[in-house]
Amino acid sequence: MARRGLRKMRTGIVILVLLVVVGGGGYVGWVLVQRSEPVSLPTPTGQLQVGRQTFEWTDAGRKDPYVAGPRKLAVFVWYPVAKGVTGRKAAYAPGQWSGLQVKGPASILEGPVDSLQDHALDHAEVAPGRFPVVVLMPGMGLSAPMYATLAEDLASHGYLVAGVTPTYSANLTVLDGKTIESMPAANPPNLGENSPGAIQAGDQLVGFWAADARFAATQVAKVFPDSADPAFGPSYVGHSFGGAASLEACRTDPRCAAAVDLDGSQYGEVVKKGVQAPIMLLGADDSCITSVCGPDAKGDTDRARALSLLKASTNTSWCATIPDTRHFNFTDYGAYYLAWPLRKRLPLGSVDPRHALTLQNGYVSTFLSHALRNTRAAGAPACAS
Repeated sequence: MARRGLRKMRTGIVILVLLVVVGGGGYVGWVLVQRSEPVSLPTPTGQLQVGRQTFEWTDAGRKDPYVAGPRKLAVFVWYPVAKGVTGRKAAYAPGQWSGLQVKGPASILEGPVDSLQDHALDHAEVAPGRFPVVVLMPGMGLSAPMYATLAEDLASHGYLVAGVTPTYSANLTVLDGKTIESMPAANPPNLGENSPGAIQAGDQLVGFWAADARFAATQVAKVFPDSADPAFGPSYVGHSFGGAASLEACRTDPRCAAAVDLDGSQYGEVVKKGVQAPIMLLGADDSCITSVCGPDAKGDTDRARALSLLKASTNTSWCATIPDTRHFNFTDYGAYYLAWPLRKRLPLGSVDPRHALTLQNGYVSTFLSHALRNTRAAGAPACAS
């Protein structure tokens, strides 16, 4: 009897293992089919088409603190293109930028970024007219191409958008035909912790990122002299640490027209001294960066800094939270194909990811239009005092 029971148990185990193997193989096969399907970025909502060019700019007057020589930056520029213009579509992650793909075995769970369908036209002629400049700063470790959805939407509404990849802070930068990884000094491993050391590291680094943003604003006006509108100073928009840098850049740029912080904890002198231009703080559901903690926040570590920033700022302030979002809902991860369990491991909320990007883009374009052109904004989201 015991032997018969043992045989039954062994048979059951074998069947279970076979089911797991077959089921797992079936899931992998299904993922391979799904990730091969073409995926497009969300369609821009403005009246204009969009073009894109990539640049490598050197700030000859500023030494790079991480390597010998001047500071060099890779910059993607999105811009308005007149309706009816045709041409080749820009590659979402051209050449070595395809290294933005998740590394290792988990890469099978992400759709290939080099085949993502982009709406921008490669090197198309800029539309006639003058357009305000917007500098777009990424989150720590991320790169400018990963914000193409927001950049293209802004360009379609009539903005010159310069997306900066902060060299040695991003996990991937491409300069001079070479890929460059991050350095611990430029991408502190403890950033985001509520410790004195982490806050001090953020306070020091944010000024350097702000200098990158200001340089890009100046450079894009030089490269597009007939298209950048001199009537408007630059606006700074950023996600995560890039949001903090955008606020600091705006504080230190007397021509700044507006600044937007997308779910970024604030750092630097701007926390105490505020911003004199209009600002918008747009947070996730588990965030406190707007000075009001979202319903899923597990602490209020960012609230005091946000309140200090708002109290010191002297112009219009908008604050809002996008329901059911997490930190990566403000990036193009909301447009990528992501299979379980990779999607589960990334900070993405339960909201439909493309809907979250639509809401974000609507907030940003409406705010900038109001701040720069004084357009009406009924029901503008007020900030807590």
